[in-house]
Amino acid sequence: MSSHKILRLSQDIRHEISGIIMHELKDPRITGMLSVTRTEVSGDMSYCKVYISSMDGIESAKTAIEGLESAKGYIKRQLASRLKMRKCPDLIFIADDSIEYSAGINKLLKDIEK
Repeated sequence: MSSHKILRLSQDIRHEISGIIMHELKDPRITGMLSVTRTEVSGDMSYCKVYISSMDGIESAKTAIEGLESAKGYIKRQLASRLKMRKCPDLIFIADDSIEYSAGINKLLKDIEK
């Protein structure tokens, strides 16, 4: 597959999963400010790594991953229908601390500014 097609699919999956998490999932483990920081689709489009970050920290992101794992079938079905895909890649959810890390850097910069 061309890298442009994989990159475009990765962006589309990130956008759609963000919408599904924010508006459709009602699992109590999926709470707070969650963000899909990035997605990586494999070259043969058989799996997709989805990186999830939370404003509340890495532990909250890990708890949300448990909820997302239980809703994986629903998410894949929604992705396949929304993106009109014959075969949806297998989703691998990974907790990411990039939002927490960037918030810490932002705090340090504001402290230096003062």
